[in-house]
Amino acid sequence: MDLDAYSTAHADEWQRLRELARQRRFAGRDADELIEHYQAGATQLSAITTSAGQVAQAASLSVLLSRARLRFTGATAEPLAQLARFATREVPAALYRIRYLTLVVGALFVIVGAFYATWVATTPGVLAALGPYDELRRYAEEDFVGYYSASSEAVFGLQVFSNNAWIAAQCVAFGITGLYVPFVLIQNAQGIGISAGILAEFDRLDVFFLSILPHGQLEIYAIFVAGAAGLMIFWAWVSPGPRTRLQALAEDGRALFAIIGGLVAALLVSGIIEGYVTRQEWPDVIRIGIGTVALVAFLLYQWMLGGRAFRDGETGDLDPISRGARVVVGD
Repeated sequence: MDLDAYSTAHADEWQRLRELARQRRFAGRDADELIEHYQAGATQLSAITTSAGQVAQAASLSVLLSRARLRFTGATAEPLAQLARFATREVPAALYRIRYLTLVVGALFVIVGAFYATWVATTPGVLAALGPYDELRRYAEEDFVGYYSASSEAVFGLQVFSNNAWIAAQCVAFGITGLYVPFVLIQNAQGIGISAGILAEFDRLDVFFLSILPHGQLEIYAIFVAGAAGLMIFWAWVSPGPRTRLQALAEDGRALFAIIGGLVAALLVSGIIEGYVTRQEWPDVIRIGIGTVALVAFLLYQWMLGGRAFRDGETGDLDPISRGARVVVGD
């Protein structure tokens, strides 16, 4: 494509779109014309970016289209449409992008947790270093299970959500350092592993899993996702690829907000399960089954719905018109 010739051929259309975008009041004919030029401009932007990538002409037209869209988007329908797109396209696509990194984080978490559990349960002297034997017995036989019914369902669920959200927030906020995410995840894997090791010493490892599995399947997987999201930002900084480092951080940073939306929903659901389901004296298959259904639903959301959105070109970032130019352009 000859970009100069293409730009010259459509210069009058773009100028008219610019005038309409600046216009304060619209007659019916002007509104129709604005939408017509907007649709044509969006098609032309797609043609330019497909042929030449993010060149100055594409950046300038993107800014113009963004301004034009602000002039005709409806105040009632648009927020709902944006919310639907965010929930069904942007969030799952962003989660899909970090699916394999999530699995790597999860595998390392399990390895560390299993190591500490085995170390505590099989190494003489380690258990004694954790506290008096009678206190450890009370923890294994009473306190571990009693923790889940220490307060009302709503209060406990809110406490759990707040605690897990804080862990996830640390992974996301400090992920760019590259070191803080492994530190937080190892710290939490260590805590879970030590608890498992203590209960194993008193032949209550079954109680450990029966207490953890109802809520922990989704809860812990969400923490894996948070760790992967933080590391995604770190990698965008270290290895931006063909993008500039600033572009990589901006694009993946915007996608990070989509991931946060998914994490909030997942942690809220796991908090509700931990507050209302884990403590119940229901058959284990029902309690664990509820947690499994929640995890499978999230996995389908990430891998299937996210995969479909990703293959359609979604990345979790804003659409090209909404995010505007990647380079500085004149008006």
